[in-house]
Amino acid sequence: MPHTTTLRRLALAAAMPVLLSACDIPGLGPDPRAVQREAEAKAVGGACRHALRGLEDCFTLNPKAPKAAVFAGWKEMDAYMRENKLEGTPSVLGKAEPKAEPRRSRASNADDDNS
Repeated sequence: MPHTTTLRRLALAAAMPVLLSACDIPGLGPDPRAVQREAEAKAVGGACRHALRGLEDCFTLNPKAPKAAVFAGWKEMDAYMRENKLEGTPSVLGKAEPKAEPRRSRASNADDDNS
């Protein structure tokens, strides 16, 4: 009798990896925030390549993005554009014009003159 119990335990231990292989155990996969950050960095790299920006400019404009992922996105977009003979679209980013000072009302001007 003790021999059959040992065989059952051994069979169960051998079957456990097979039984658990289809289970998604929370906490064992990659961190979703890290995956999202990598995906966004790849998108930034691809957008930089499409906008005809060099890698150095892309790194400078996106200092918080992981450089390896930015490069991977840039490289993938470069291969895609070459394969499909696509031209990039230059960026139209311009410098923001400084806002004009708000106009002061006549009442506030009169108060300043009286002081």
